[in-house]
Amino acid sequence: MKYVFWIVVVVGVIYVAWQFAAPELANVEFQDELHDLSTQAGSRTGLSSPKSDEELRTIILRKAEGYDILLEPKQVMVTRSGEGADSVVYLAVDYTVPVHLPGYTVTLHFAPTSRGAGSD
Repeated sequence: MKYVFWIVVVVGVIYVAWQFAAPELANVEFQDELHDLSTQAGSRTGLSSPKSDEELRTIILRKAEGYDILLEPKQVMVTRSGEGADSVVYLAVDYTVPVHLPGYTVTLHFAPTSRGAGSD
């Protein structure tokens, strides 16, 4: 009986840890995607024109879906500064993820950002 109790406790701890770890891991990977996008959008290789703010926003929404992050377009901010080789794209996303535990719900808030520099 004692072993069953400890097995239930260990399984419960693992379950709760995973409920918090999964959104955290998704946010870290999504942050990397934002960094890659901002860097690529800021650089000008001459092969294609830079993406518009709406194109970037659509790409971000699509990538977020890949991590099970549900976003509205108004939650994605795209800002540009500078021109030419000095162009910088700043991406910011603000979202929350509910974590449902037995008898309790916790809301995690995430605000990943990325500032990509243009090519030097």
